[in-house]
Amino acid sequence: MNSILWLNSITGSGIVYPLIFTAKVAAVTCVLHLLIGVTLGYYLSEKTSRMRDIIDILVTLPLVFPPIALGFVLLLILGKGGPIGRFLYEFLGVQIIFSFWGVVLAAFVAGLPLIVKPVQSAIQSTAKSLVEASYVLGKSEWQTFFHVIIPSIKKSIVGGLTLAFGRSIGEVGLTLMLGGNIVGKTNTLSLEIYNSVFSGEFERALVLTFILGSISSIIFIILKKLATL
Repeated sequence: MNSILWLNSITGSGIVYPLIFTAKVAAVTCVLHLLIGVTLGYYLSEKTSRMRDIIDILVTLPLVFPPIALGFVLLLILGKGGPIGRFLYEFLGVQIIFSFWGVVLAAFVAGLPLIVKPVQSAIQSTAKSLVEASYVLGKSEWQTFFHVIIPSIKKSIVGGLTLAFGRSIGEVGLTLMLGGNIVGKTNTLSLEIYNSVFSGEFERALVLTFILGSISSIIFIILKKLATL
């Protein structure tokens, strides 16, 4: 492919929109992973209970359950005819499926176990003695969480966030079901690769693949740097 075709592929609206849209989804998802993922990791690191076991299973599910099948289950629950989706639409006027928030939900669910599990493991293996010492010194649970636990597992948090970010931007199955792959509305970079190949536009697919490959390389470099800290 010559340079002119490359330039047209990069600057065309068919590339720019999914690139910007993916960046927005990734930004929101990263914040959600940081807030909810770290909190869930801390919660699951405590003594086991029936409720914790159920939440642990739900969090881990995206790692072992086919994404397209999981997306279908969420579609049934969150769609206009589903128990949660009907309530949100009729009483709050909120529609998650086939919208920006549907894509965010897909990215969040896909990457969640990759932030929760490292945080949970780090707390269980390295932070317990520090937590006990903090309690002995009279610190509250929240003081211990922010001033003892978080600093001691920050490497695991950054690593988990990096992995979750990479998994989120590459998600296809869940995004197809919850976002709908609507061109100009919910088509991410990963979905646009699928669209390009399906329509025979291999130049665009190659450019998009290069972009995602570059992002993946950056993620790998970050993980390598973290491993040496």
